[in-house]
Formats: sequence, structure tokens, C-alpha cells
Amino acid sequence: MSGTSIVLADPPGPRGRRRILISSIIALIVLAGLVTLALLRLADKGQLDGELWSVFVDQPDLRTLLWNGLLDTLRAALTAMVFAAALGIALALARTSRQRAVRIPATAVVELFRSLPVLMLILFAYLGLPALGWQLSAFWALVLGLTAYNGAVISEIFRAGIASIDRGQTEAASALGLRPLQIFRLIQFPQAVRRMSPTLISQLVTLLKDTSLGFVIAYSELLRSGRGAVEFLGSRYALPIYTAIAAIYIVTNGLLSALARWLDRRQSRRLGGRHAELPMDAAAAAVSLPEQGGPDSART
Repeated sequence: MSGTSIVLADPPGPRGRRRILISSIIALIVLAGLVTLALLRLADKGQLDGELWSVFVDQPDLRTLLWNGLLDTLRAALTAMVFAAALGIALALARTSRQRAVRIPATAVVELFRSLPVLMLILFAYLGLPALGWQLSAFWALVLGLTAYNGAVISEIFRAGIASIDRGQTEAASALGLRPLQIFRLIQFPQAVRRMSPTLISQLVTLLKDTSLGFVIAYSELLRSGRGAVEFLGSRYALPIYTAIAAIYIVTNGLLSALARWLDRRQSRRLGGRHAELPMDAAAAAVSLPEQGGPDSART
């Protein structure tokens, strides 16, 4: 993989591009028709009346409730991001170790956490750990579940980034007398972060959306706050409230996605388009990577 890009498919030719353009136009027309039909049906049922949508103006407590829900969502997401990044770096370093006693357990942990649904990890942290004597609040149970899954995925992102670095760099560093941890800290890790920054941010977008799973353990994140407002005000206000929640998620994740695209363009300009174009799905990218135990890997 050194010095090359991962090509998932050949670029389409002129006829292929025309087919894609025609298909896109047809899909947009169909989508516009479905949206128009849905709006007409909602209008017939009175769901677009100004009285319903003015609830955000008439009920300041609703705005406060949704704002607090957004803050709780961001607090859980940011905390899990920090711990997941730390866990991912540690697992990536362990998986590139020469020592089988380090590499094999790390691989088992990664495969275990990646194979389990995030919701199951959250429920285990909230319901299973107290049975073992470790009592956790809803906040920390949510953070722990998100950290376990996303830490495993982020470790594969880092491992894919490290594998894309020209092995000549690590060989030269070894020849200069740098120790394995120095090679990882000074050469491999900084380059892996720069190359994989768009992929990392995309994974963080997924993590932010997964905070909504805190709903099942009564954590007061944005979705649960909205559900509480609907139960208090009545189901007739469900559409405006859930639409507002969806808009908040779209704006927040859209900002993170824009940051990922900006970093990708900046990285392409900086490296002249020669950096490794790794898939945005880090888990899929890592499937084709061999276990790092060769002489060009970082050693612990």
C-alpha cells in the first residue's frame, strides 16, 4: 500500500456520466414529487397550521428544554470523543506491536467491540456493570458504550493511516537509531492523523448521532428532551418538535461534515493529491490490511 491509493472502482466514462446525470435528475424529480405529496397530506390534516409551529415562540420553556438537551448531547459526545480517541491510539499502537502477547489481546478487543451493537454496549454499561458492583450514571454508561465501540473503529482508522505511510520512512528512522515508540510518536502518528483526519471527523459525526441511543437509559439528551416535550404538550405538537430536533442534528453534523471536507481539500492541496485516498468507512478499509508485525511497523 506504500505510495499508492486504494482504488475502489474505475471512474465512469462519458456514457456512464450521462447515465448518472439522467438517473440523478429522475431521482430528484421523484423526490420532489414525494415531498410535495407529503406536504399536501400534512396540510390536509392541519399539521402545517401556524398555531402548531408557533409553539417555539409561545413556549419559552420548550426552547430551554431543547437547548439543555443539545448541551447534554454535546457534553456526552465530546467526552466520548476524547476517550475514544485515546483508546483508539492505544489499540492501534498495540496492534502494530511485535509482541504477540500485546498484539493478539488488542486484536481480540477491537474485533469484539466492533462486532457488538452500540446499544448493547450501552445497556451492558448501564445494567450489566452494576450487577458486577460498578454503579454508573446514565451519562457515564452512555459515554462508556460509545467509547468502547468508537475506540475500536478509530484504532482501525489509525492502523489504516499508518499502513499507508511509505515504509522507507520507518526504515530510515530505524537506521538512524530511533526507538519504536519514537518512530510511532514522531513519524507514523502525526502523518496518520493528517491523512485520516477527514475519516476521523466522519466517525465523530457518527458518534454524535449515536448519543441519541442514550434515550433508552433515560439520559436527557436532545431526542429524549423532545420526547418529554411532546408528552407534556400533546402529540399534535410532535411534528414541529421532532422537525426542530432533526434540523438541529442536521446543522450540527453538517458543520462537522463541512470541516471534514475542508480538511480533505487542504490535505490534497498540501500533498499535491498524492496522499492515500482511504475509504471513509474505516472498518471496511481495515479489512484488507494485514496484521502489522513486520519490520516497518511501530513496536511496543
